[in-house]
Amino acid sequence: MSDNDLADALLQACQQRGIMLATAESCTGGMIIAALTDIAGSSTVVDRGFITYSNEAKMEMLGVSTAALEAHGAVSRETAVEMAQGALTRSRAGLSLAVTGIAGPGGGSTEKPVGLVWFGVALTGRPVVSECQMFADKGRNFIRRETVKHALELGLRALAADQAAGAAP
Repeated sequence: MSDNDLADALLQACQQRGIMLATAESCTGGMIIAALTDIAGSSTVVDRGFITYSNEAKMEMLGVSTAALEAHGAVSRETAVEMAQGALTRSRAGLSLAVTGIAGPGGGSTEKPVGLVWFGVALTGRPVVSECQMFADKGRNFIRRETVKHALELGLRALAADQAAGAAP
């Protein structure tokens, strides 16, 4: 499925549930929110996008804790979770998608190589879900595009899982 198809499916799923969507983006620099707002009519679902490239922006705009950043770094499960939760609580959204990673070409290390991306998905009333992906180092554009696609897929999966859980007795 293309990014456009995934974005459209996510918008439709949110619209059917009557919830708005927010993003908290670091390594993608707004590409997720752009994919969503490229679709006509997205304003009925998209609330806002937080572009938090620096640690200061993560703290100021999303409430990411200094402790999480100092102990685990910007590219970590803890930071992704706090970003997703911050986007949810600082918006009108019922679903938030957060990404933080190393798109390269520099900035990687043995512990956190280029291509490492952490994702956070927050849905009102549910625990924040986090996931790590290690994308092939095929260039900055490739890593960022794969990150967008995966974030949209995670949003769809979270809504489907929540709907299934709600349908259970």
